[in-house]
Amino acid sequence: MRAVLFKAVGGPLTIAETEAPQLGVDEVLLRVSACGICGSDLHMTEDPQTFGLKQGGILGHEISGEVVTCGAEVADFKSGDRVAVAPMRGCGHCDSCRRGEPAWCAKMRLIGGGYAEFVTVAGRQCRHLPDDLPTEEGALAEPVAVGLHAVMRSGLKPGERVLIIGAGPIGLLVAFWARRLGAAHVVVADLNRHQAERSAKVGATGFALSGEGLAQEFRQLTGGEPDIVFECVGKRGLIDAACRLVRVHGTVVAVGLCVGGDEWDPFAAISKEIQVIFAVFFTMAEFDMALQALGSGRHRPQALVTDRIGLAAVPDVFESLRRRTTQCKVLITPAAG
Repeated sequence: MRAVLFKAVGGPLTIAETEAPQLGVDEVLLRVSACGICGSDLHMTEDPQTFGLKQGGILGHEISGEVVTCGAEVADFKSGDRVAVAPMRGCGHCDSCRRGEPAWCAKMRLIGGGYAEFVTVAGRQCRHLPDDLPTEEGALAEPVAVGLHAVMRSGLKPGERVLIIGAGPIGLLVAFWARRLGAAHVVVADLNRHQAERSAKVGATGFALSGEGLAQEFRQLTGGEPDIVFECVGKRGLIDAACRLVRVHGTVVAVGLCVGGDEWDPFAAISKEIQVIFAVFFTMAEFDMALQALGSGRHRPQALVTDRIGLAAVPDVFESLRRRTTQCKVLITPAAG
């Protein structure tokens, strides 16, 4: 099969012919319909040791596809089924897995392999796509579930004011869920305004520029201070900034993947008695909710998709994303060439 391979830190991804994955008894072999390029994929290529990415490894965990064949122990799927994949692979037997929380299984591993024509995953990682959802759009279920989990972790109450730092895909999906679950004001902040229109399409009520004037601009847009601040960038100092922006007794949710440590002064958090919460991954129940949210509605996560590319274009597009272009969510569609 054709696949896009990681070779070395600082080098581009490469296209190559490689062996198709071998099918385990509890696995399904998927023909990949689409795989999203995620910000964490960029992190992995910059710090492969932390993430267990090896030379020759295949990235890609936001996967949808069609079942080609099933292992002997797979009972819930058959050839031709269209599925979305939750990339956290647990043991399948422990208490966490039985609760539908494989992300917190002691043996959990985050599977990749989506930047290729075929991939194998455990049957228990798959969910059938709704009949009216195009197969390619099923690849959005994973990031949509991440956004939902962050909002669920926050304890959001209807009518609250929300500030989201970062207008990347996850920040915009947090905005989608915050508005859908009843927030009165949802303001997305970023260093520039090129995602302002897209943020409105997913439900945000306002857009602001990050920086020294953010607190004032938020007050002008909403009439008060944020009850909840979501940090969705993952850069040093932003949790500290979020603590200074949120109201007394408010909540800060750290969602961004900050690799290599952070620096912050806890005094603001202590003096305001802030809750600081961390959110990562999601439950399988949230994954099911994410799939349903991809259906019809006024605000749709599909608004995030800015491009669909074949495997041949991946190396160049991946490098452009590393340089922070105006792209939002790029879907790889291997059948496109």
